[in-house]
Order: sequence, then structure tokens, then C-alpha cells
Amino acid sequence: MGKKVAIVKERTRYEAVKKALEYIKDEIIEGIYGKNDVIIKPNLVSSYRQLASTHIDTIKAIYDFIKQYYNGKISIVEGSATNTITAFKNFGYTQFAQERGIELFDLNQDDYREIIVYDSRYNRITVRVSKRVLESDYRISSAVLKTHDAVIATLSIKNMVVGSILQGDKHRIHQGYKAINLNIYKIAKYVWPQLVVIDGFVAMEGDGPVSGTPVEMGTVIASTDPLAADTVGAYIMGFDPNEIGYLHYLKKSGVGEGNLEKIEILGEKPENVRRQFKPHTTYSLQRKWEIEDTDIERLLS
Repeated sequence: MGKKVAIVKERTRYEAVKKALEYIKDEIIEGIYGKNDVIIKPNLVSSYRQLASTHIDTIKAIYDFIKQYYNGKISIVEGSATNTITAFKNFGYTQFAQERGIELFDLNQDDYREIIVYDSRYNRITVRVSKRVLESDYRISSAVLKTHDAVIATLSIKNMVVGSILQGDKHRIHQGYKAINLNIYKIAKYVWPQLVVIDGFVAMEGDGPVSGTPVEMGTVIASTDPLAADTVGAYIMGFDPNEIGYLHYLKKSGVGEGNLEKIEILGEKPENVRRQFKPHTTYSLQRKWEIEDTDIERLLS
């Protein structure tokens, strides 16, 4: 499974998501068969700014699509950097969950396991990561196509990683541009999504992930390979995926497909929807993520 990435442009966000998932329907059906704990993890980094957060129409489309092929429980989970419950209410999640009988779960209130990451001097430290995410057997990352203030772009993998860290520990992975890319890589292997949807219907450029400006794209990306999806997403934003540190490390590890030329594109051609996003103001500094340490292999293991 994997290597296929669907790119869709449609009139509405809901239609775009459903069509993108339809392209990879067979992979989804195969992957979700027999699973017991399906979670949808949106990006609600802000409790108040819709542009920075996953739109409820994206979640509705994912939920409606999955329910066609899966009769088990589907929960919506998030650990916002602000207030998860407020974000659920403000962006229509609470109402949707009540209408459909869906569980909403605040990962910031969850039990946890400690995972080893690194500080700015590459000393080992730990962060608390939600047990609900770690123990789920089918994770769906519903991300927003956005620029970022530390790692150039935030897409499906980073959405799952950072949202899974309990609120009081999120700052601990922010140990400078070098360490944060390493830390996202380290945690990603524990919380790897089985399905991702990147909502670029209205994306964000400039000073993301919260304070940027809108980019009208009308585009949605979907895949069962998170690295392939994020690689395509970075390319569509006008960035070289190889200049994003955590994507480089994941590509090197072989956990997913990070070579654009080896990814099978379904739907729109990436070059037809690609545009140059205005990067974050610290972009030139963010690109200096490479670790000079000759023991990089030890850090990546």
C-alpha cells in the first residue's frame, strides 16, 4: 500500500475531500478492515481562527466516506495548543458530534507514555504522548496546507505528531530548528497515520501556522502514505521537499515514499496546481536544520 497520492480540485471542500478519498478507496478499505479504534485527528492549533484550523466540512466528508466501509466506532481527537473544547465548539465539531453520536476526545486530558526526544544540545529528554493515539490501530490525519514558523511547512505528519503531545510538553520539542526536525521524525514513527487528508481548499502562506494569510487553492490531497502526501504537498506549495528536515529524515528511514518521481499521482497533476507560497519570515533560518554532528545516525536510530 501507499505511493499513491490523489490531488483534487472541486467546487466545494466537501466534494473535493470525498473525490480524493474515492481515488484511493481500495487502499482505504484494505487498511481499515478489522480495525477496532479509528480516530480522526484534525489540526485545531487555534481555538478562534478558522483559517489555521481544519474545517468541519473536511471532517464531515472523511467521516461520511469511512462510514460507507467501516461499521465500528470513529472518534474525533485533538490536543490543541490552546483549548481543545473551545475549538470543538467554535468550529462546529460539537454540533456535528452531537448530530452523529460521535465521541470528541481532548488528548490533552489523556493518559500518556513518555517518548525520548532531544534538546538543543542533543541530550535526551522526554515528552508525554497520548496513549489514545499510540494505541489506535487506524489513525487519520486531517491537516491544513500551511507554512510554519519552525519547519517551513506543516502538513499531515506534523499535525499528528504535535497534536499527540500533551499540551504542557509541546514546547519541549521546540529546541531550535535542528532539534525540532529531528524530534518530529522521532515521534512520527510512533503515531504514523494510516490515512491522511491535506486540506488546501483555502491554504495559508506567510506567517503560519496561525497568523498567515489565505491562499485560495480549491485543492485537497489524500493518501495512505503520509510521507508521499506531505512530499507532494510541499512541492505544491513551491518548496523543495528535500529542504524540509523532518521529511528528509523520514525519507532516509524508508518509512514512506519521499521521492516525487516514484509517487503515483491520481487526479490533478502537481505542476498544474503548484504555486509559490510566501514563506514564513524566518524561512532562511529554518532551512539551517542540518546537524553537523558526525553521530547523526545515532540520533536518528
